[in-house]
Parts: sequence; structure tokens; C-alpha cells
Amino acid sequence: MKPLQVDWRVVLVRPRNPLNIGAAARALANFGLRDMWVVAPFEPTWQEARSAAVGAEQVVESARAVPTLLDAIGDATLVLGTTTGQRRNLDRDLLPLPELAAWLGRRKVSGRAALLFGSEKTGLSNEHLSLCHALVRIPTTPDCVSMNLGQAVAVCAYELARARVVAARPPRVTVHRSGPADLEALERLLERAAHVLDVSGYLKPKSRAAMLIKLRRLLLDLELSSHDARVLGGVLAQVEWKLGQIVNGEL
Repeated sequence: MKPLQVDWRVVLVRPRNPLNIGAAARALANFGLRDMWVVAPFEPTWQEARSAAVGAEQVVESARAVPTLLDAIGDATLVLGTTTGQRRNLDRDLLPLPELAAWLGRRKVSGRAALLFGSEKTGLSNEHLSLCHALVRIPTTPDCVSMNLGQAVAVCAYELARARVVAARPPRVTVHRSGPADLEALERLLERAAHVLDVSGYLKPKSRAAMLIKLRRLLLDLELSSHDARVLGGVLAQVEWKLGQIVNGEL
């Protein structure tokens, strides 16, 4: 299989233990990954993280801490979440980790992709999972399904490197009209669509949150290009303007 040029970003969502941040950084360095972002960590102690990142201090030094998940994945065109798949209404493809490379190959993935890991205590929330194009499961035994965060990152990083789906160097990003829309563009579309649907009366208070998650999944499944997203955004802007005229009694 021809190697895929995928620029991976590993995102740790609300990690609780700085030693796990360091262990994750070391695992990334072991297998040729270098881009780590941390979302809303619990009282991060970077000195402790560095102590667990022997040989990977540069990964820790360059790691970015951000307040929200969208801050970490807004420029990604593919987002994958890790989960055991238990006690969740996933409504997403759940891929065993060894099958991930073939799945990426079928989609001809390139550019920036984000791989998400949840907190040690709760994993990724349903809201986090709704931002993912697909979900990945490490095939552990039924008697002990969950893994330590640092170990889970190591296993996934090893598999990506073994399957040759890690870019040898960060690719130069060129925006083409036909390139896939990133998460930030899709979230802007969702916000505009939500406003239009609110004004039109389509969204009801009791079901609004669930409906918006379904709409987000629909946008992900459509695999819109950047050009598609701009066109759809323009359409929604026009509908938004016309609805405003109606509401204000100008028509």
C-alpha cells in the first residue's frame, strides 16, 4: 500500500494526570508523531509531564493547551475518537484499530487528521463523539476493556506508524476549492443553520440539542469540500436575511 501522507494531531481531552500527558508525549516521539494538544486539562503541571516524557521533551514543550475541543480540531479535515464502545449510543462507524489503515486508504485521507483521547475517568463525552467522522476501538479483552491513557496513545501511535499512515514531515498545506471542509467551517455552518431553524420555528426546546447533534453528524457524513461549505453558508446567509425581513415586518 502506498504510504498515506497524514499529518496527525493527538488531542487529549480533559486529562487528569500530568504523568499521562508526559507518557503520551513519549509515545508520540517513539513512533514519529510530534503534534499534541491538550484540551482543558485538570490543573496541568507541565514539570511533572516533562519528567514522564524522557526523550520527548520537545513534544511537551510544543504541546498546546486550549479551552475547548473545537480550538484543537478546527483546522482538521478528519477527526477520529477513541472509545471502548460500551454504554454509548455511538451512531458512528466503530473501527477496530487494526482496520484503521485500510479505512483511511479507502477514503484516500491526506492532510491534517486529529485523533482524540478522553479523560482517564470518563473518556470522550457524547458531545465530543458527535464531532468525529468515525470512532476507533483498541481490541482489548472483554474482562478489561479500558486502558491507561498513556498506554492507549502508545498502542495507537504504534499502529499508525506500523501501517505507514504517518507523514514523514508535516505536509505543506495548500487550500484548494475541492479540498475537504475543516471542522471549524462545518461548525460555522451548523451555527448558521441552527439560527435559521430557530427563527423558522423548526427546532423545539426539548429536542433542540439532540437535533443539532444529528445535524452535525449529517454535515460530517456529507464530506463537504471547502467550496461546498462556502456555497451552503451563502445559501443559509440569504435565508437568514430573508427571515429577518419577515420577522421585522419588512415583507
